[in-house]
Amino acid sequence: MPQAGEHAGEHSGAAPLVLLVEDDPQDALIVRELLEDSGLAVRLEWARSVKQARQALARLRPQCVLLDLDLPDAYEFSALSAVLEEAGDAAVVVLTGLAEEQAGLAAVTAGAQDYLVKGRVEAEWLGRALRYAMQRKQAEQAAVALHAERVRAKENARLERGLLPTPLLETMPIQVASRYQASRGSLTLGGDFFDVVESDDKIVHAVIGDVCGHGPDEAALGVCLRIAWRALVLSGMEGGALLRQLQRILDAERSSSEIFVTMSTLVLEPDRRTVRLWRAGHPGMLVHTPEGISLAEPAQGPALGLPVESEWEQHVMELPPGGGLTLFTDGLFERRLPGERARWLGEEGLLELARRRAHLDGQSFIDALVEDVETAAPETAADDLAVVHLRWKDEL
Repeated sequence: MPQAGEHAGEHSGAAPLVLLVEDDPQDALIVRELLEDSGLAVRLEWARSVKQARQALARLRPQCVLLDLDLPDAYEFSALSAVLEEAGDAAVVVLTGLAEEQAGLAAVTAGAQDYLVKGRVEAEWLGRALRYAMQRKQAEQAAVALHAERVRAKENARLERGLLPTPLLETMPIQVASRYQASRGSLTLGGDFFDVVESDDKIVHAVIGDVCGHGPDEAALGVCLRIAWRALVLSGMEGGALLRQLQRILDAERSSSEIFVTMSTLVLEPDRRTVRLWRAGHPGMLVHTPEGISLAEPAQGPALGLPVESEWEQHVMELPPGGGLTLFTDGLFERRLPGERARWLGEEGLLELARRRAHLDGQSFIDALVEDVETAAPETAADDLAVVHLRWKDEL
């Protein structure tokens, strides 16, 4: 019989690999003969101890383990614990003596897929037991994966509600359209967030931000910053003072000093013309006018979280009648275009696509723009994206 690490050559390479952990050569030979008569095509490996079994499991990654509990370097259920720790996706079937059937039941309770009693095993029975054990293990893994996916979906939904709140508007007639899309590569939320609120003085405040990285930690940090932004704005804070407070919160909440956040926060005055904004390392914005669409990139300060001493200066814009703004994160334009030459869509490419849809407004404009971007760069949507469109309703 081959030792652990030597393949049994009489079976097809496509057959499942079974690791037999048995210190008794006679019992090992019996198992091999039973498998040959069972009709189940397998590749058999043999380990004589727990130590050899751990090494073989790490190297070979078998589909099934046949484990004798009574090994020279094991006591009670230590062999099972060691094998289960290293088994990964492998099913585990325990071999017990005639007087140890209760140990087999206990082993199944502890995590094994099945048990067999030495001296009572027939060839057909052995083959069926291994086949069912492997199928049972696959079913268990599928159930675990399904449960994990459901938990992740619920967590993503909870985080998404935090990242993408309902605009808090009472009297000001402003149109807000938005879209968020998770990374196509991992389908996990990132840290993109936005918000729109109306303060007591009838000023409309908006923010869009992007936490570097992807995953639940980044999404949770984005939720934290978005909620903090709303609370600070409703308390009367804006501009550089607001960004400094968000910087303090970021320093306290981030899991690593390397995490930074880009952000644009802006104020739309009640005159429905004046826009005041502050940029912290964030991309520019699309400006909609009756004549078309342009890209505005006002002066900016550093992203939040960077070790740079700087202030964020206010920039004032005037919107013409019928004007609007579209804010976005870098996932909308940092995409590689197909072809041999390494070219990126970039903000200029995004502007070109946006101008083709200048006749659209609100949600129709955003949806069409995102679809055009994905058509232009169909296989490079590695980042999540957020887009927000703002326009006064009585000037549509």
